[in-house]
Amino acid sequence: MLQTKIIPSALTDQLKQDQLVKEIRALAKKRNAVILAHNYQIPEIQDVADFVGDSLGLSQQAHKTSADVIAFCGVHFMAETAAILCPDKRVLIPDLKAGCSLAESINIDQLRAWKAEHPNAIVVSYVNTTAEIKAETDYCCTSGNALKIVQSIPADKEILFLPDQFLGSWVQKMTGRKNMHIWMGECHVHSAVPPSKIDEKLKEYPEAELLIHPECGCLTPYLDRVIRQNGTCPLKVASTEGMMKQAHASSAKQFVVATEIGILHRLKKENPEKEFLPIDNEMSCKYMKMITLENLHNALKNDEFHVTVPEEIAKKAKLSIDRMISIV
Repeated sequence: MLQTKIIPSALTDQLKQDQLVKEIRALAKKRNAVILAHNYQIPEIQDVADFVGDSLGLSQQAHKTSADVIAFCGVHFMAETAAILCPDKRVLIPDLKAGCSLAESINIDQLRAWKAEHPNAIVVSYVNTTAEIKAETDYCCTSGNALKIVQSIPADKEILFLPDQFLGSWVQKMTGRKNMHIWMGECHVHSAVPPSKIDEKLKEYPEAELLIHPECGCLTPYLDRVIRQNGTCPLKVASTEGMMKQAHASSAKQFVVATEIGILHRLKKENPEKEFLPIDNEMSCKYMKMITLENLHNALKNDEFHVTVPEEIAKKAKLSIDRMISIV
C-alpha cells in the first residue's frame, strides 16, 4: 500500500514563497524592472527588492535607474514621486489602497488658503504629501534633510512647514526659527507613542541607545524635559536611513527603536550581532503592510497598477523634489 507523504504546512508555505520570489525575479528581469522597497515594508518584500531605503534614498534610486519599469513597494505618494522624477518610466504600485494618513492630513484647497494668509512665505512640504501639494511647494524635504533645507532658507524668510507637526516642531526647536508656521498634521502610527514609553524602555534597557524618528509625537516633550533637567540621554534623532547608519557606526549592542516596526528586519539583517528593540510593538502601519509577494507578482505580470501624474502638476512638483534631492 502506497503511503502519502504529508508535508508540514509551514514547509508548504515556504515552498510557495520561494516559487513566488523566483517568478518575481524572472518577471522583473524580463520586463527590465527595478523593485524599490521602503524600510517599513514586510520582510519578504524587502528581501526580494533591488533597493531598500527611505523616501529620499528611493527617490534618488528612481531618479537614476536605467530600468524601464519601477515596481514601487511603498505607499502612493512615493510612487507618485517616482513617476514625477521618471516620466519616461512605467511606475507600478502593487496595491492602489496603500495610502498615507499623513499625506491625507492636508488637501490642495487648505494649502492654497494657508498660502494666501502668508503670501511671502516659503513653503516646505514633507515628502509625505500628494503630487498636487508638491506642485504648490517651494521645497520638498524628507526627515533626513528637513533640518538642512530649513537652515538653507534665509533667516528673514517666513516658512510654512507641512504637514507633520512633530517633524516641524523638532526642526523649529533645532533651528530656533521664530518665523516658521507648522501645519497640525500627523502620522497615525508615530503620533501614538507617549514620552512615557521612552522612560519605560530605557529603564528596562539602561545600556541601550535610543533611535527616534522625528515624526514621533514623543520626541519634542522628551527633548524639552531633558533640556530643562540639563541632563543627557542616549538619543539619536534620525530618518530611517539615518538609523541604519547610526546602528552600523555605534559601538552600542542594544538599541531602542522609535519608528514603524518594519525597519527592525533590515536593522537585524545588517547588524546580526546587535539587538534592536521596538519602543512599541503596535507601531505598525497598515498601509505599508498592504504590499505582498502575491500582489507584487501580479503587478509585474499584469502591469498593475500604473501610477501617473498629470504633466502640468508633475512639472511644478518636480522643481520642489529636485531641490529636496540636491540637499543631502
